[in-house]
Amino acid sequence: MRPGDRIFKNLSTGAGIFVVALIALIGIFLLVQAIPALGANEVNFLTSRIWETGDPNHLRFGILDLLLVTIYTSLVALIIAMPISLGIALFLTQYAPKRLARPFAYVVDLLAAVPSIIFGLWGILVLAPAMAPVSQWLNETLGFIPIFGTGNVFPNYSGTIFTAGVVLAVMLLPIITSLSREVFERTPTAHIEGALALGATRWEVIRTTVLPFGKAGYIGASMLGLGRALGETIALAVILYIPRGQFFDWSVFDGGATFASQIAANYAEFNNPTSAGAYIAAGLVLFVLTFAVNFAARSIIGERKAN
Repeated sequence: MRPGDRIFKNLSTGAGIFVVALIALIGIFLLVQAIPALGANEVNFLTSRIWETGDPNHLRFGILDLLLVTIYTSLVALIIAMPISLGIALFLTQYAPKRLARPFAYVVDLLAAVPSIIFGLWGILVLAPAMAPVSQWLNETLGFIPIFGTGNVFPNYSGTIFTAGVVLAVMLLPIITSLSREVFERTPTAHIEGALALGATRWEVIRTTVLPFGKAGYIGASMLGLGRALGETIALAVILYIPRGQFFDWSVFDGGATFASQIAANYAEFNNPTSAGAYIAAGLVLFVLTFAVNFAARSIIGERKAN
């Protein structure tokens, strides 16, 4: 092996080991910092819905509500973003002429450059008032379904999971669309031309060749988007209204806090190590959850490449 190749190999190996070690060290740091607060906790950390960390001598905090709101908000965003992203990706790769597809793709990708705080302000000041009539109609018409039931912040239809999910869906569009577009563009030309030669319509070509080829990549892109949604902080901290004395009740018109927004909204308590440990413990759960989702996404994409 040439000296240059050996040096490059060692540097690449070292970089990979460094990243893995860094992730492990972050996890160990969070665990070590969280142990004192967990030991002083007076309620069950995993099943309690109470979050009272103002008094370091009487800590009572649990992550159940934070976990449910985090997952629920992310799922609402994913349900909205996935079909829209799929439609955009198919339009750009299968229908739009190249002179239109390229600038349109740039515009979609530019959404990723918008700061989270801008999305949050737009969501609470512009989108929420515009969506209030829609939210009210859904609540009044479909309120017998638990997910559309009267929320714990009624009659406030602004700072709800529904509003936060729509804003979060807009933030996920460039991630899912970009990765899906890249996968769909790599559909073998021979497959597409073969389907066209057999008399298939454009939609039949998409259904029989493009979608089967890119399905795993599309799912992987959606999973990566889910990992992004789970960790969103500032936008959700601005939008979500936190009710006092009421807990999450499975309605999209509930308020609440996610792991990240709860941590961001209560940074003033970090001056006490024990109180800060409660938020570090919540951050550890978010770290594990996000890592698991991204690992699953990478596994799906890797399996598709191997096939």
